[in-house]
Amino acid sequence: MLVVSTVCGSEGICRASAPVCESKNHESAPDTVTGRTVFTVEGDQLLLNGQAFKIIGLRCSNALITQQATEDLIRYLPEYRKSGINTVSVFFMGSRFGDVKGYRPDATLDPVYAKRMGQIIRAADELGMVVVVGCLYWSTSQAKTELVDRWKQEDANLAVANTVKWLSENDYRNVFVDVDNEGMAHDATGWSIAELIDAGHAVDASIMLAYNDSDPPPRNADLFIHHSPKVTGRPWLDTEATPGKSTPGGYWGTFSKQTHRQSAGEYYNYSRIGRYTDDMKAEQLRRTREEIDQYNGHMLASTWLQCVSHGGVDGPFANPGGHSRITDIDGNIDQLHPDAGIAWWLDFIRDQYGPWKPPVPK
Repeated sequence: MLVVSTVCGSEGICRASAPVCESKNHESAPDTVTGRTVFTVEGDQLLLNGQAFKIIGLRCSNALITQQATEDLIRYLPEYRKSGINTVSVFFMGSRFGDVKGYRPDATLDPVYAKRMGQIIRAADELGMVVVVGCLYWSTSQAKTELVDRWKQEDANLAVANTVKWLSENDYRNVFVDVDNEGMAHDATGWSIAELIDAGHAVDASIMLAYNDSDPPPRNADLFIHHSPKVTGRPWLDTEATPGKSTPGGYWGTFSKQTHRQSAGEYYNYSRIGRYTDDMKAEQLRRTREEIDQYNGHMLASTWLQCVSHGGVDGPFANPGGHSRITDIDGNIDQLHPDAGIAWWLDFIRDQYGPWKPPVPK
């Protein structure tokens, strides 16, 4: 176990000029008590229930795409915890090939996706686990189709504010928010990420908001993740870690998107889903150790966890799958291999750090 012992709507009415949506029918009251697992930040430490810890997690960005995908993730959360996982990330918008439309044009949360997100957050809360709640996923995602010519900075601000309001009203405290995945919306539109963060903080400053872009980071972020430069005296972790670009094969480039690129987007999914070469696995394990030892954590991003059902693939996959002991890594790249998966990485986490045991509040 890795715990550092030091201190550390639904139908609604929304006014464009209001800071948040005045929805009358937010998600109905949860069946279980929430708020038992509380994520906060103090100095350069991440705290869970008031105690410093390191995040070890999985990026499950498309887990809201169907009710089945949501239920599959929830079903495997206890197994993840036994393997040492304490965090998952899930997006209201995007992700690549998923195109989840969690925000309506008026910047309110779509109730279908809000319900699914709530189910995941409550299940994680009961297990002492954290959920990274992703807001905007711009880039090539078709989720922005109805928004790209309509939304301005104030609309994006309102989407983040409505997300934080929903989290606060439901007493979801085992969370932090990635307001703009890899700064994609900022890069495409020029919107200020600092304003997005201010909009969320204005609703509930106790919900932690993360900065995730390569530009100089703003002072108002609670923590810094993935693409963000590291800030002295503040937490940083990689929430979307893959084998580096220098690794033979380039995992997150041609290796995982070959057919999509060659078919000009006709094939709408990843290639070589859940496949890793020995070099890729070795590099991922090296980065895992380094980022957990030196920073505030490490979260695995894998095509296995994030693929979708297009192209005859029944994704995303919450089950760990296999160990990717695949001789011909380039054979039938758009078909699932029986040994594809992330079991090799989960085995390493369990052996290295042990099962996750959440700290008990003092």
